[in-house]
Amino acid sequence: MNKRIILTASFFGAIAVLLGAFGAHGLKATIDAPSLEIWQKGVEYQFYHTFALLYLSTFARYRNKLINIAYFCFTFGIVLFSGSLYLLATRSILNIPFVDLIGPITPIGGLLFVLGWIMLFFAALKDK
Repeated sequence: MNKRIILTASFFGAIAVLLGAFGAHGLKATIDAPSLEIWQKGVEYQFYHTFALLYLSTFARYRNKLINIAYFCFTFGIVLFSGSLYLLATRSILNIPFVDLIGPITPIGGLLFVLGWIMLFFAALKDK
């Protein structure tokens, strides 16, 4: 479990750096300022929750179900929240019809983030 969490966090961290650089340099001239802010918000939350995943790895040695749930909440929260923001920010250049329907996915990712933090809270309470 600990290795899986660290590998997942490392992957998301590397992707966040690449996407942040791509947004700052590659998208700057392609999308408007509000869309670029949406992109940056996706990168920001991806980083926050990458660090949360790394912190989870310190609890993983206890084989706590709450940590496993938090892991899945943070992981899928990144995919849904940040992923949907990336798609929404680039909808003007993607021209994919379903992108306009993705808006409701973002709050689901946000809810997963909140659930992940709640699971971490209870895991810390349970920790001896």
